[in-house]
Amino acid sequence: MFNKVLVANRGAIAARVIRALRALGIKSAAVYSEADAHLGYLAQADEAWPIGPADPKASYLNQDALLDVMKKSGADGLHPGYGFLSENAEFASRVQASGACFIGPDPKWIAAMGHKTRARELMARHGMVMAPSSGLLGEDIDAALRAAQMLGYPVLVKPAAGGGGIGMMRARDAAELAKALEQARSLSRRSFGSAEIYLENLLERPRHIEFQVLADRHGNVRHVFERDCSIQRRYQKVLEESPAPLLERATVERTADHIVEVLRRLPYDVIGTVETLHEQGDDFRFLEMNTRLQVEHAVTEEITGVDLVAAQVRLAAGARLDEVLPPELQTRGHAIEARLYAEDPVRFYPSPGPLKTYRIPTGPGIRVETGYAESDVVTPWYDPLVAKIIAHGDTRAQAIERLRQTLDGTVIAGIKHNIPFLLRVLNSEEFQAGRVHTGLATQLA
Repeated sequence: MFNKVLVANRGAIAARVIRALRALGIKSAAVYSEADAHLGYLAQADEAWPIGPADPKASYLNQDALLDVMKKSGADGLHPGYGFLSENAEFASRVQASGACFIGPDPKWIAAMGHKTRARELMARHGMVMAPSSGLLGEDIDAALRAAQMLGYPVLVKPAAGGGGIGMMRARDAAELAKALEQARSLSRRSFGSAEIYLENLLERPRHIEFQVLADRHGNVRHVFERDCSIQRRYQKVLEESPAPLLERATVERTADHIVEVLRRLPYDVIGTVETLHEQGDDFRFLEMNTRLQVEHAVTEEITGVDLVAAQVRLAAGARLDEVLPPELQTRGHAIEARLYAEDPVRFYPSPGPLKTYRIPTGPGIRVETGYAESDVVTPWYDPLVAKIIAHGDTRAQAIERLRQTLDGTVIAGIKHNIPFLLRVLNSEEFQAGRVHTGLATQLA
C-alpha cells in the first residue's frame, strides 16, 4: 500500500479522496492554487502545498509543478480525481516515470480511450454496438456535408479529444452544420489542444446509461451496476441515479456482462466507466469510456456500500479484485445525486461570488460532498460545482422526496444557483414517473 498520496485536484473531489486515504491509513498531500489557499478542506490533509496562480494552466494543469510537489513531499502515489489531468496519458506516464504510481488505469488505456474515434474503433472490434458516425473529418466542408447526408440529419458534431460536453454541437441541416463545425473546432482547439472532430447520428430522446467497472492488474474485471445520467443541460449531467428506472434488468445485466468481457480481453485495469445511449427497444450504443473516477460515483456507493475511491486506490496498489469486492454484489434501495452549481438557473451561465450564506440541511439518507464552507468564495477560474447532494432511500420515491426536501431547505446567499431548476426537474411528472431522457432538462428549463 502507499505511504503518501498526492491529491492532484481541488474542491469536493480532493476532499473526498483525502477522506478515503485517511480511512485506509495513508497520508495525504493536498495542493492548492492562490485562489484556493483559504478553502477549509485543505486542513483535512496531512500537508498542503502551493502550486501557483489561480489560472488552472499555471496550477492544476501544470504538470511540472505537480511533479515537483510529488517529489518534494515524498509521495509514492498520485490520485488525479476527475477533470484536469485525470485523463491525460502523458501526465500519467510522467508520474510513473518518476517512480510513483498513477492511481488510475495504465497510460496506454487512457490514451486509447481518450481519443473518441479510436476508442470507438477499438470497442467496435470487440463487439460493442455503436451509434452511426462519420469517422474523423478534415477541413473539407463538402466532405462533412456528404458525411452528414449519409448519416441523415439531425447530426451531432463532436470533438475527438473532448469530454464533458464541451464543443458538442447539433445540426439539423447543412446551414447549421457549417456553423457547428466552425464552432466545435474552435472550442475543441482551445479546450483540448486538438481541432479533430467527427459526426454522430443524433438521437433525440435517448437514455444516457453508464456502467461502472473495476479491474485489477491480474486480469480480473467486474461491473458495479449502472447509473442513469439522462438529466443534462448542454450535454453536462446535473442529476444522476441508480438503479436506472424503467429498464428491463435482464437487458441491463447482459450489457454489463458484455462490457466486462470486452474489458477483460483488452485487458483493462483499475477503474473506468463505459457510457452508452439507449432508446426503447434498441441496444445500448457505446458512447465513450472515461478512464477515471466519475463525479457521480457516490450514487453507486450508496446502493452497494462499496467505497469506489478506496477500491481505486487499492487496485492501483496491486490488490486483487476479490480482496476489494465481496463475492456477490447486491444493490440496496435507490440513490439520486444533484449537482449544485453556482450558475444562473435559467441561462446556466456561471455565477461566481462569495458564499455569504451556505447551509445544506442534513437528515436521514442525505450525503453532501463539497469543497466549500460559508464565507468561501466561488471563483471564476474553475468549474462552478459547489456541492453534490446525494439522497438514498428504500425506494426511488423516497430518495426523490429526501432530495427535494434537502434542496428546498438549502439556503445560499451571495451567488446565483441552480436549485430552482433542480426542483423543477424533481417535481415534474415525467421525472417522478421515471420517464427520463437527455432532452427532459431542456424541455423543463
